Amino acid sequence: MAKHETPTISAQPRDRIGSRYAKRLRQQGRLPAVIYGHQQDTVSIHVDEKETIALLEHGAHIVNVDVANGATETCLVKELQFGYLGDNVIHVDLARVSLDEEVEVSVHLRFTGEPAAAKKPGAVLTHSITELEVICKASDIPDEIIVPIGAMEDVFTVGQIVLPPGVRTKMNPETPVSMITFIAEEVVAEAAEVVGEAEPEVITERKPEGEEEKTEEAA
Repeated sequence: MAKHETPTISAQPRDRIGSRYAKRLRQQGRLPAVIYGHQQDTVSIHVDEKETIALLEHGAHIVNVDVANGATETCLVKELQFGYLGDNVIHVDLARVSLDEEVEVSVHLRFTGEPAAAKKPGAVLTHSITELEVICKASDIPDEIIVPIGAMEDVFTVGQIVLPPGVRTKMNPETPVSMITFIAEEVVAEAAEVVGEAEPEVITERKPEGEEEKTEEAA
């Protein structure tokens, strides 16, 4: 996808650090973050959680951070820290960057089309990677890279991806991106037979110990 205007987020300085304070911020809908790099002091800030997460989900890699009582910083989203369950962002690392300098980032791959071979009996289409490590100027980072696989045969490789102008990758061009494998029809048929022949297990309620003894005596 083509690049677009760099979004701007508002930030407030953090007057203290620590896990308890960070937790309190998150409870208020704020997301702790730091800005560092370019041989300048590290700045601890907090930003609006919903606004920031929305930008990240839409593929933003570069953001302008407008810190209250300070200058606006152009930053690369360097690292996201997640909670112990891995399902929520709890901290963002932002690195100062010039739009003219080259950076290395992971860009989401969006697959389009359906290969004819994937429609054959027993065919299974899998994607080995869903992000691609690319190198380009900060101003040229795409939100996503389109991967048309409608005409692929058995394998689609990194070398077949058409990258946007000014974008390159260090990944081996022979690295598989998508693959089509086939399950033998005999195996599929046998699996279906096993499922069809399987009988449900009958689970009965265990009798109290006293009743079991009476049953044994009666026998």
